[in-house]
Amino acid sequence: MLRIARVIVLLAVIVALLPVPSSSAQDKVTIRITTWAGVEEAAELQLIIDEVNASQDTFQIIHEPKPADYYTVLQTALAGGVGPDLMWLDQDHMPWAWESVLLDISEFLANDERAVADPDDYFPGVWQTVALSDGVYGLPWIAQPVVLFYNKSIFDEMGVAYPTPDWTWDEFRAAAVALTNEAHYGFTLNGWPPPYIWIWGNGGDIVSADLTQAPVDDPAVVEAVQFYADMIYNVECCPSQETIAEEGFGEMFKAGRVAMFMGGAADDLDRVEGLDVGVSAVPKGNVTGENSTFAWIAATAINANTAYPEEAYEALVLLTEGIHHWKIVSPRVSQANVEHLVASEPRKEANAADIIAAVPYMRGFTLFPGFSEFMGVLWGDYFNPAFSGEDTAEALAPDARILLEDVLASQ
Repeated sequence: MLRIARVIVLLAVIVALLPVPSSSAQDKVTIRITTWAGVEEAAELQLIIDEVNASQDTFQIIHEPKPADYYTVLQTALAGGVGPDLMWLDQDHMPWAWESVLLDISEFLANDERAVADPDDYFPGVWQTVALSDGVYGLPWIAQPVVLFYNKSIFDEMGVAYPTPDWTWDEFRAAAVALTNEAHYGFTLNGWPPPYIWIWGNGGDIVSADLTQAPVDDPAVVEAVQFYADMIYNVECCPSQETIAEEGFGEMFKAGRVAMFMGGAADDLDRVEGLDVGVSAVPKGNVTGENSTFAWIAATAINANTAYPEEAYEALVLLTEGIHHWKIVSPRVSQANVEHLVASEPRKEANAADIIAAVPYMRGFTLFPGFSEFMGVLWGDYFNPAFSGEDTAEALAPDARILLEDVLASQ
């Protein structure tokens, strides 16, 4: 008994002599981030997370990738009160801000002098997808402009000059026809690339600046939608719907069956083995004279119910800075240069200058409450019927406008 008592006393002395953990270590909190990253992408992101964690005493970031049914899983977790502190959202899901799901970081940004937290260092057409109403609900980490990939061998074979940013849409369509024969088509569409490219370049839009009107019957919009409808599945220039279903959409370009394909700047279409592929900005708009293009945009947002808003914000900023040196294209003006792009993705070196040329003209959606419902009506009652040949864009537009403005008025 005495021996046991002495051991206990000795242990107590040893414990008393051990160094007391610092308050920073005691207070270190866990910040959870959920993304759609697959195995390879998650491993690359983890390198950035590890760097951030190594620099911090107050928090550690834990990555919880959910690549399968991402938004369903995320919504379920948020609804159940067990959502992550940080989450990836594409621009289509940023309207969650109006559902009180996302934290407004405006005050944090106002007191942060780092470039990554400076709204003025983001392209306006990108920043608009996180600056919603009077708040800011995340930091964009990627803005992929849609660019034109083209198979140089097919152009050479058919004696057609390579695309340039000076091309008009009429010149583009003429080239698509000239590049089509029994072996390959000039171009391909199936609802992608986004019709907004044509609409914006023609000086139109699907919603007014004050979010009260849907001017889809404006002649500029009607002309752009009809231009798209006249090309899609038209075998004079593009594969039929049946051919695309049989051979695959992007796969046809990779197989040398399509001369031109519009894809995101980060796509691997310019490094397909056996193909000599160039990149150009999309043709310039008939009205704007600019190479207006759609950008696929994603941001990291903070859960409005996070228990650690300050730590979550710091993690957000540091992660975003790291991702801006990994993903292309960075959404920041100061990083819109060849050197930064190549440093982030060396495999894009050959076409880096052409990608950067497209960046100033990219933009995302104008977002608003009811955006998802609005887009459902736009495609269901206007785009899809026009593209399937059910009726002309001009005939469909008036009724579509009424339905769309009903959505706007109901919000």
